[in-house]
Amino acid sequence: MDELEPEILAYYSAEWDEDARLRSGLNELELIRTQELIRRHLAGTRMAVADIGGGSGIHAEWLLQDGNEVTLIDPVPLHIEQADDRLGAAPGFRSMLGDARALPLDDHSVDAALLLGPLYHLTQRPDRITVFEEALRVTKPGGFVVAAAITRFASLFAGLQEGEIFVPEFQAIVEADVATGQHRNVEGRDYFTTAFFHHPDELIAEAIEAGLEDTTVFAVEGPVMASAQNDRWWSNPEKREVLLGVIRSVETEPTLMGIGPHMLLIARAPGHARPAERPGETGTT
Repeated sequence: MDELEPEILAYYSAEWDEDARLRSGLNELELIRTQELIRRHLAGTRMAVADIGGGSGIHAEWLLQDGNEVTLIDPVPLHIEQADDRLGAAPGFRSMLGDARALPLDDHSVDAALLLGPLYHLTQRPDRITVFEEALRVTKPGGFVVAAAITRFASLFAGLQEGEIFVPEFQAIVEADVATGQHRNVEGRDYFTTAFFHHPDELIAEAIEAGLEDTTVFAVEGPVMASAQNDRWWSNPEKREVLLGVIRSVETEPTLMGIGPHMLLIARAPGHARPAERPGETGTT
């Protein structure tokens, strides 16, 4: 198994503060919507959750508060240290250094496997399929696999919002992102690190190839991130609720799925009970 590219490990081992980003301004929308979508499916019972690529524990924290048991796995030693400092004393929490492509967990040992980061930085399709297969392996029959992805057009819309679209080096990045999904930084710039940006259809196809069922992709931020004006509106509680309502109204609309920076796929491991079909209906996967 190939190691993660050095620039990726360096990016996350430096002073980058993902927690601060997710709690800052309109970026908070990603955290709130991720919580909302996961809670729709995981709420109600105490679950064993694998937080794969869980970073410093920003998602593990609220999952624990919801009453779940959480095993956080991450390939960056600094993230494990940060997660242990933050949550090491919390009941039901443990952390492990590990790679999403070879999880240090037993077969069928969790009720839900969360991939809220690993797919971003595996640039080769076979590696991403392996990650889905590993998540499926450790998930109990009928359990949930949740995967976050960056959309194919994230750089394009970010460039329009922030004005970077007029920088020639950034234009070249956008051109490559849109054509291939392969995102690369340029020397002397800080336009994210080496990554793969999914087309919505690719994300679903990878999950299905790995053996997952009942796949649904949700827009996380949807069209709300497309305008810089929304950053000011987000700070107003009344307007915030309107913005959230807008996203929910189109969260599964295929023609708008690529307009925001993130998507969330929610799927099931085979073996869950299905509703009885009515006469004349044909079941689909």
